[in-house]
Amino acid sequence: MGLEQRVELRLAQKLMLTPQLQLQLKLLQLPQLELSQYIQLELMENPMLELDEETENAQEEIYSQEDEEPIAIDKLERIMIDEYFIERADDGRDLGYFNPGVEEKPSFELFYSTTSDLWDYLLWQLRLSKAPEKIREVAEMVIGNIDEDGYLKATEEEIARISNTDIETVKKAVALVQEFDPPGVAARDIKECLILQLKSLGLENSLVQFLIEEHFEDIKRKKYENIAKRFGISTDEVIQAVKIIEKLEPRPGRNFSKTIVSVPVPDVYVNKVEGEYQILLNDEGIPKLRISKIYKELLTQKNLSNEEKKYFKEKFKNALELLRAIEQRNRTIYRVTESIIKFQREFFDKGVSYLKPLNLKDVAADLGLHESTISRVTSNKYLACEHGLFSFRFFFSNALSSNYGGISTKLVKDLIQKIIEEENPANPLSDKEISDILKKKGIDIARRTVAKYREELKIPPKPLRKLKNHQGGKS
Repeated sequence: MGLEQRVELRLAQKLMLTPQLQLQLKLLQLPQLELSQYIQLELMENPMLELDEETENAQEEIYSQEDEEPIAIDKLERIMIDEYFIERADDGRDLGYFNPGVEEKPSFELFYSTTSDLWDYLLWQLRLSKAPEKIREVAEMVIGNIDEDGYLKATEEEIARISNTDIETVKKAVALVQEFDPPGVAARDIKECLILQLKSLGLENSLVQFLIEEHFEDIKRKKYENIAKRFGISTDEVIQAVKIIEKLEPRPGRNFSKTIVSVPVPDVYVNKVEGEYQILLNDEGIPKLRISKIYKELLTQKNLSNEEKKYFKEKFKNALELLRAIEQRNRTIYRVTESIIKFQREFFDKGVSYLKPLNLKDVAADLGLHESTISRVTSNKYLACEHGLFSFRFFFSNALSSNYGGISTKLVKDLIQKIIEEENPANPLSDKEISDILKKKGIDIARRTVAKYREELKIPPKPLRKLKNHQGGKS
């Protein structure tokens, strides 16, 4: 059979993501703070964008992307939002996403905190030290090789080589830093860290230190009876020693970390006003953009080269797409929040106990959107209401059968946690007993499911809870 060339015409359908749609999807899944950072970056890179610090009513002229005739810039800017405002007006809802300024929202400064620098703190103590000059010089290198947790990461040989000194001087420098606050700093491993802390507590050469040095693995495995038999002491003595160890700090640099501790920032506020819920998107810290007045005027000039004209029109197109994508993001988050309020009305009216089963498909069907879109909207975003601050995903949970119909798995987890909190500490409940209690409440749930939810709640099983309560009772 010979080879031949021929031309065929085929029709095929493909789902193509345009750059504008890709941008909309990207912005849709960004949480509040990341969106702010993204806009700031675009503001620096695109000369067609500027901060909208005031409202301008002046008519500007600009070339449209379809032809070379100048058109009113205010018309181009209205294209981005008119369609949605018309849609919103037709269904009788309010036309604003954002807080009109009546209520003052918390400052972004309330959503993060930072602590003192560990290295600065150690260097401050070194400057107050009366140690010989040479030892203090080497001690400064020791401090420079301490990690954020407070552990010394370089060996004595490495420090000696870097500082061009002998091992004995390095040992003295390390010992000097180990005397500093916080106790346990500059240790090479967890055992040395804990022993240094015992020294600061006056428990050097005690049973506690002996257990750390010789039986640390047995302690981690909670083999208290084996240790007691081996050394002819009571289990209570071992437990008392272990309780001291548990109060020591395995990461002495923890409280001196420069790491920023983030607290979730609400993307949406839901307030009840005269019996109805008002949705306010949190625009705090998000730059408000507009097309740059200077560059709009540049586009009206006739002496631009083709290359310049192409550059400015491309940047203008990108700026419009960004503004449309931001508007689309706001619209979608608003609509998803509305749908959640509709499905979870009892939660917003009465509290967490009234949370209902809900899945992404329900909201997608309600809004006529794809399930993946709802997934993007609810990812890493938070809603603040009178009952507290909640992740959007908090409102979605599967249903379990009960005598009262479908019940949220979140509510079942809350019940399990409450049952365990109210149990007799001397005789904790097994997963089977918890399952039986729930069945009496009309919630049919298997023992394995109780165990699964208990683990998700990070609650230890009955034997470990009993041991923990036993240790607490002996203190």
